Amino acid sequence: MDIGLLADNLEILIALLAGVAVVAAIFVVSWPYFVRDHLTERMVQVTNENERIRVRERNRLNASTKQISLRSEPKRLYKLIVDRLNLAGTEDSETVRMLRMAGYRGEGPIIAYLAIRQLAPLGMMVLAALYVFVILRLDYPLFVNLGIVMAAAALGYYAPPLYVKNKITNRQSSIRGSWPDALDLLLICVESGMGIEGALRKVSTEIGTQSVELAEELALTTAELSYLQDRRKAYENFAARTGLDGVKGVVTSLIQSEKYGTALSQSLRVQAQENRDMRMNEAEKKAAALPPKLTVPMIVFFLPVLFAVIITPAVIQMMRV
Repeated sequence: MDIGLLADNLEILIALLAGVAVVAAIFVVSWPYFVRDHLTERMVQVTNENERIRVRERNRLNASTKQISLRSEPKRLYKLIVDRLNLAGTEDSETVRMLRMAGYRGEGPIIAYLAIRQLAPLGMMVLAALYVFVILRLDYPLFVNLGIVMAAAALGYYAPPLYVKNKITNRQSSIRGSWPDALDLLLICVESGMGIEGALRKVSTEIGTQSVELAEELALTTAELSYLQDRRKAYENFAARTGLDGVKGVVTSLIQSEKYGTALSQSLRVQAQENRDMRMNEAEKKAAALPPKLTVPMIVFFLPVLFAVIITPAVIQMMRV
């Protein structure tokens, strides 16, 4: 009888468990239909937060007591020369891009570059003619003296582009050397919960002791993120001003993160490692190119001294004999 009662209780327990399982299954299946979808609200909150950050950064920049301008006004002489010679329409996008990569922004550097490009050949030609025909009075045929003058004029014509390209090379070298460290700082700021604007502003203040050029570009990017309506344009401007492949890769990651909402920390970590490897490869290339560069100085300066040290005692002995 006890066994029959136990069997009846077991059947009741199994029925209760089956009922609970059926109710739980129905609850799990119907749960998505009763829970509200907060994705739309979260997207609206993110959009509003970005707008609040943009307004806050704009107010902060406007309220700054010390107004620092990255643009320079054109000088009156250069402006007069450009207007008189009608050179305003001669600049192309390549010239503007080169000047921006060299750190010159605004209308002033463009006008100054166009004016100097016209004044430098004339000035070099006048100075060369003065030295050749008046001061030095070289005793060469006339066509040789004229060739010297024309060579000086050609040097004056090609000197401004060479100066700008040299400035671009030095600027890119400074940015390339500090870019992996800046990415590490940016990764730390992003993983700590900071927004991209605040992270870029923080990195720009910290990286200034290592690379002023990179700090300037990051600060300008932060300002453009606050003012421009299209945030992608601010990132693209940053990549165009630097002209570095490592910066372009990070900019692509930032644009994808803004557009698709992908995780930024892992991408920044990978980009930082890649840029660090690129910096190491550049150092290895310079180290590998050092022995060939030392060949000529060794032949010119070391070998004659070595021969003199070796041969001099023999010469002295021969003179004594």
